[in-house]
Parts: sequence; structure tokens; C-alpha cells
Amino acid sequence: MDQTVRRARARWPDIPAVYGWLVLDRRGEWRLRNPANGEFERIGNVALREFIARNYAAEARGAWFFQNGPQRVYARLECTPLVFRRFEDGFRDHCGRESGALDGAWLDEHGALFLAGARGVGVIDDRDLGAVSSMLEDRRGDPVDPAFDWTAAAPGDVRLRLSASRHLELGRVVRAGLGARFGFQPDPTG
Repeated sequence: MDQTVRRARARWPDIPAVYGWLVLDRRGEWRLRNPANGEFERIGNVALREFIARNYAAEARGAWFFQNGPQRVYARLECTPLVFRRFEDGFRDHCGRESGALDGAWLDEHGALFLAGARGVGVIDDRDLGAVSSMLEDRRGDPVDPAFDWTAAAPGDVRLRLSASRHLELGRVVRAGLGARFGFQPDPTG
């Protein structure tokens, strides 16, 4: 968290939180409500996106927020609190942080791929699925056919190769139950 944010929180500890104004979309883009029309629009300002990313965190109750000085701005999550992208030999989240050690991988009914680890759960950005699909293997360790139907895979049919000696078996998950299963609030309210 930025030092200026820490100082502002200490100076003004009782500023009310903001709900319903910030959205993290399925591809890891921040969207802010336009007060003129009520629509959520992508935040184009790079400095603002980077500020949000540096000050994005979660509460113990599973509500994710961006600390804007003394004020918490809670994020509505279109999918998960993190969106992972393939990066060199691993993954980074939408804030640019390394995923850290991963301990689970799941497919949902729409063919989306989810990873979980010490930092939380995230969906793989759909633009990276091509790169990630090259890491998929069948039970014998053979590459999965590019035409493979992910939505038809049974638990144990496919695994994600993280390294030569580390694999994660792909389980199944239902998208509507992600928040309850992984302990996050998709749409926090006061």
C-alpha cells in the first residue's frame, strides 16, 4: 500500500466507504461508474490504474477493495478477485504481482480456467488461454489435443504442468458458486 495512503488513513480514520462504483471485469480491467449515465467505463488513465493496483487488497470477510487515501472503494467482481495472465514461467495477476505458489486448478462449465494459491483465486484471462493450453496434459503426461473440449473433461482427465515435476490436476467448479467456495464476496455491500 502506498505510504501516502497509510498516512491519509491514520489522519482521517472515519471516512465512509464507497460501494457500487468500481468493477473488476473478467479480463482484469478496472471500470468506474460514470455519474452522468450510470454506465461502467474502462479506466483509461494509466497512473490511476497503477494506483488502484498498488492499493488493492482484501478484508478477512472476503470483500476486495481499493484504498483511496482514507476511503475504501469496494470492488464488484465480474468473476474473481484476481485475473491471471501467463508470464514467462509462471503467472502474474492483473495488478502485476506474481501468483506465488499455486495449489489448485479448476475448469468451469463455460471452459474458463481458475487457479488458486496463497494470494487468492483468479481466472485466467481468456486472451491467454492459447498459451496456457500448451501446459495441459492428459493422465499420461501427453499434450492435450488443441481441439480438446475443456467443458467435457472429467476430474483427473487433464492436468496443468507448472514444471517438469509439478502438476495440478484440473477439477470442476461451478461459476455461480466461486465466491462461496473460495471465500470472496463478488458484490460487497455495507
